[in-house]
Amino acid sequence: MAACLGSCGGSSNSPTTTASAGGASGTTESPSSASAPSTTTPASTTPTPAPTAPATTPTPSTTTPTATPPTPSTTTPAGTTGGSTPTAVPSYATDVLMHHNDLARTGQMLAETTLTLANVNSSTFGLLRFLPADGKVDGQPLFVTNLAMGGAVHNVVYVVTEHDSIYAYDADSGAALWQISLAPAGETPSPDPGCTDITPEIGITSTPVIDRSRGPNGTLYAVAMTSDASGNVHHRLHAIDLATGAELFGGPTEISATYPGNGAEGANGVLTFTPALHTVRSALTLVNGTIYMGWTAHCMSGNYIGWMMSYSADTLKQTGALPVTPNGSKGSIWMAGSGMASDGTSIYFVDGNGTFDTTLNAQGFPAAGDFGDTFVKLSAIPTPVVTDYFAMYNTVAESDVDGDFGSGGAMLLPDQITANGTVKHLALGAGKDTNIYVVDRDNMGKFSPTTNNIWQELTGVLAGGIWGSPAYFNQVVYYGGQTDTLKALPITHALLATTPSSQSALVFPYPGATPAISANGTSNGIVWAAENGTVGALHAYDATNLAHELYNSNQAGTRDRFGAGNKFITPMIAEGKVYVGATNGVAVFGLLH
Repeated sequence: MAACLGSCGGSSNSPTTTASAGGASGTTESPSSASAPSTTTPASTTPTPAPTAPATTPTPSTTTPTATPPTPSTTTPAGTTGGSTPTAVPSYATDVLMHHNDLARTGQMLAETTLTLANVNSSTFGLLRFLPADGKVDGQPLFVTNLAMGGAVHNVVYVVTEHDSIYAYDADSGAALWQISLAPAGETPSPDPGCTDITPEIGITSTPVIDRSRGPNGTLYAVAMTSDASGNVHHRLHAIDLATGAELFGGPTEISATYPGNGAEGANGVLTFTPALHTVRSALTLVNGTIYMGWTAHCMSGNYIGWMMSYSADTLKQTGALPVTPNGSKGSIWMAGSGMASDGTSIYFVDGNGTFDTTLNAQGFPAAGDFGDTFVKLSAIPTPVVTDYFAMYNTVAESDVDGDFGSGGAMLLPDQITANGTVKHLALGAGKDTNIYVVDRDNMGKFSPTTNNIWQELTGVLAGGIWGSPAYFNQVVYYGGQTDTLKALPITHALLATTPSSQSALVFPYPGATPAISANGTSNGIVWAAENGTVGALHAYDATNLAHELYNSNQAGTRDRFGAGNKFITPMIAEGKVYVGATNGVAVFGLLH
């Protein structure tokens, strides 16, 4: 029984599929008239190399995550009405439409034909330019290949900021194409409430998600936080036209929610979402026409509960609101900015410190519906329900000492084959306690007060906790813990190695690193990681041997430096360039000649 939870040169790329006739309805208002900024280019650099054609990697199944980024759906999801009707669109292997590249959250870009193990070094590779922005860039930049815009075709990079702005930049020239603000007249980005997690202002924190099949030109979905003149806090879901910056589908939608329950944020048996307590840090997730978002509290403090909400991508109307701890407290869904994972039929996330009911019902679910500090599986439907979960035997004790599971994001592995030939569908996650938990997605293990009934648990592998997500490439999982080295853990017979096959010499400071992968199929695998600190840095490693550092942005003196590091940043790789979010824009790296 399911348990309810509470203006520049174009590109010559060719798509891997052909577009069908027809378009989607939507508004065509002009974007904000805010002037687009100029870009700065280091004097030592030369023009960006021409874009390359995407690799013809096959489209993955919607039920099993694979190494290839998924193609947007081109059919109207069941249960949705009005708004936009998805239309067939070109599909490019070089698109990056969501956090960590795909719904499995593997961090793989497998259509990278320019960057190789031979040319990523300080003699031939470095900082090309810096794309300025009006605030911190906490969301991962996204990339759209061959977008028709203003009578030309562009490869476009989208950047969001904590000042509530969205920028569209030409990826090949660095020219600004458009800029809009998501703060309405009379409102500003919300000031931080005395919490150093996101400071000095809070605007667009989470990584948006893009659907190329919706709207006249494709749509970017983002959540923006603002404050009005009376000090009231607002969160709104926006749908933005990729080519014009216009609002679509009657948006934005003001976010609110209620739910039955007696927990925090409740009165008289009804829970009411309190905007001032919350922000969206985890990346947005789009599955089968539904947008899923997770809510955290500032510094995970105050009288709050964790919320998971779902909205129609067609109408921007809410389809579900699910508290993590409806009869308790806390349970933030934040995962250090990582997105919920999905295999197309289910949604997976890990939440943080919060009430967990150790008294279970007959089906093994918490009797009062409280899933704090838990790895949760939901049905991927407009109004989802909990279908399975895993909670550690000591979950209550870990919450009590802020040792929460929810500091790390979930990742789904491709199908794995055991030694006896059994196919396993696995997911993994890690948090502050330094353990790696591998669960069977078909039987996650639920809760036992004495043991963790899961597929595999790795202890002693990570020296520090995880504030981010792992990456996957070619049967190897890569983890970058805080105050720890970047480590490679091969998979054999559906089991992760308990000793790293290789690791970096560098110990990454807090919060560690969320690695990303570039490769051309299975060749020229490179692991990219951003280093936080007063002087931020981009690192590149040979995926087959992390002891072999190919490049870092401090090797050429000040030539490639881009300022201070930024927390929870995931490098994004597309068309021969690497993009790194910073405190005042995005650093763009690539071949210098």
